Amino acid sequence: MPFRPLTALRAFLPERWARRHPVVPVVRLSGAIGAVSPLRAGLSLGACAPALERAFGMKGIRAVALVVNSPGGSAAQSHLIFRRIRALSVEAGVPVLAFVEDVAASGGYMIACAADEIFCDPSSLVGSIGVVSAGFGFTGLIERLGIERRVHTAGKAKAMLDPFRPENPDDVARLKTIQADVQAMFAELVTSRRPGLKGDPDDLFSGAVWTGRQGLALGLVDGHGDVRSVLRERFGDNVKLPVIEQVRGGLLARLLRRREPGAVGLAAIEGALAALDERAAFSRYGL
Repeated sequence: MPFRPLTALRAFLPERWARRHPVVPVVRLSGAIGAVSPLRAGLSLGACAPALERAFGMKGIRAVALVVNSPGGSAAQSHLIFRRIRALSVEAGVPVLAFVEDVAASGGYMIACAADEIFCDPSSLVGSIGVVSAGFGFTGLIERLGIERRVHTAGKAKAMLDPFRPENPDDVARLKTIQADVQAMFAELVTSRRPGLKGDPDDLFSGAVWTGRQGLALGLVDGHGDVRSVLRERFGDNVKLPVIEQVRGGLLARLLRRREPGAVGLAAIEGALAALDERAAFSRYGL
């Protein structure tokens, strides 16, 4: 048998040097998408981009895993995150695998569609491919309080859907047009990323949410499993799964977290309100 110096030397090296373990960085994308409160941002391109770029920039990676747990939110931010993931995947030349935890609905599902494969638990919730806009009307309330609403605009649509004025049918029609355009884009994106979709498009793109088991039958996901089990099965038991953390919160929010007079109380109130708002978003899906 020929003598191989490198093979002999490997026996004296630490284990972490002697073996080259496959590496798949993991990025968690959790929470509502867009602004959650004035002082706390939810998932956004600005919040996610540094972690995504670190993950795709690691040397020798075999893939990038996304752990998605989001009820949706801003259509624009969802699409921006989707596009950044796709661009980084192409630049790095590595596949992306998404793993849904509790829910990947609406914008959360759009982000999951940036992956080449989507996995979830059979009891996860996926889909909700639709567009929603909700608000309140306070016209009767301000009349009872004796409050006069004064709005002056240049442009007849500038005060569209003002909650303190009676609902205008023209405003509603304009909103419906905007929603239809966003919905068409969303459906086209899902269709292009999920060529194996099954079922009636009118049902798939109705805004309905599906369990992971239903989603597999409809082609919304590729399989069932969690990030560790699927990646170990695919890349071996020695696969390394470094979690790439992202910094949450803007500069102002981070400054308020410092222990200065009044800052702690304000940050606590802001955090509680943001948590309630995010909790309400998840509660739409019974979570």
